[in-house]
Amino acid sequence: MKKIIGILFASLFLFACSSKNEMSIAVENPSDFDRIADLVEIPMDSIKDKVLLTDSAVYVVKNEAGEIIPSQITYDRKLIFQPELKAKESKSFVITTDTARTYESKTYGRFITERKDDFAWENDRVAFRIYGPALVETDGQSNGIDILYKRTNNLIIDKWYKDDLAGTASYHEDHGEGLDNYNVGRSLGAGAMAPYVNDKLWMNENFVSEDLLDNGPLRTTFKLTYNDVNVDGKTIAENRTISLDGGSQLSKVIQAYTIKEAMPVAAGIVKREKNDSIISTDKYIIYSEPKSEKADNVYLALIFPNGIDKTVIDKYDVNNAKTKNKESYSHVLAVTTHQPNIPVTYYTGYGWSKFGFPTIADFEKYIKEFSEGLANPLIVKYNK
Repeated sequence: MKKIIGILFASLFLFACSSKNEMSIAVENPSDFDRIADLVEIPMDSIKDKVLLTDSAVYVVKNEAGEIIPSQITYDRKLIFQPELKAKESKSFVITTDTARTYESKTYGRFITERKDDFAWENDRVAFRIYGPALVETDGQSNGIDILYKRTNNLIIDKWYKDDLAGTASYHEDHGEGLDNYNVGRSLGAGAMAPYVNDKLWMNENFVSEDLLDNGPLRTTFKLTYNDVNVDGKTIAENRTISLDGGSQLSKVIQAYTIKEAMPVAAGIVKREKNDSIISTDKYIIYSEPKSEKADNVYLALIFPNGIDKTVIDKYDVNNAKTKNKESYSHVLAVTTHQPNIPVTYYTGYGWSKFGFPTIADFEKYIKEFSEGLANPLIVKYNK
């Protein structure tokens, strides 16, 4: 009888534990600086066998106070959330199930078919766009990254495009939220990449297709596919997968070329003729955009987690087939090596004195800490 009672007690205990249907984790910041905006990524395979879903439930994350905090399941099967950790801080969280929630989105992106096929994306800090196929007919080829100077935490892409197309408010003027004042042309703009073979950039045309993979609340991810590009007589396929997290100044770019042997590649920031400045290390480049009539103290950056082989200043001329004008360009290039079947991952973005970075020293501190954070990710400990 005692044995039967013991078995029943053990069964009840296991049922009680399983009925909780949750797993607890601790997330630690190993850095000596705050990482409030950093996202932590929990692979779904580490959750699905411990926290079971019913047809009507979704995964949620609870903080130490038992409150449900914003989270997201990404296209590549990760549960992401912001633990908001100060220097050397550790916090505990519970992953469980609950009814579906709607969280205020910090990121957004879409294909802007009403404006010549732009693809634009943003978060609560910055905004970007890349030009699509329809723009080629009027402006010529341009596959660089454009930045929209933003100084509001609100998501503004739809508003800016709607007002600009309606003629009620041009996004080339600052109405209190920022403006479009960055010139790309036939350059890499604010951090696009191209093959760099025989000390020459081999730039592709505008993207030909797009695929939106994630769209908030914490991360927006999309993939752009391009026509094959000729690189010194070789035909090479190209695609870019770009993501932007809430709170970040930088987009993550995964650049892929179909190659059979190692190839030099370069991400570049278009360089102006005068009144600029450059800071470069073996991990990052910071470029200070010259003052214009409408904006000042804009700082751009490239970060390569695996290091930069060399930094190069290039110059070249382009005959624009549409405008019939001769155009001259220059870049600050971060050159690295693309290995076969191993895409190059890097980060590109900007800061502005009107939105959080009064000086270039403030922005460099951010870039340095961002780079160090990539090398020392948040630590996740799974509690048994």
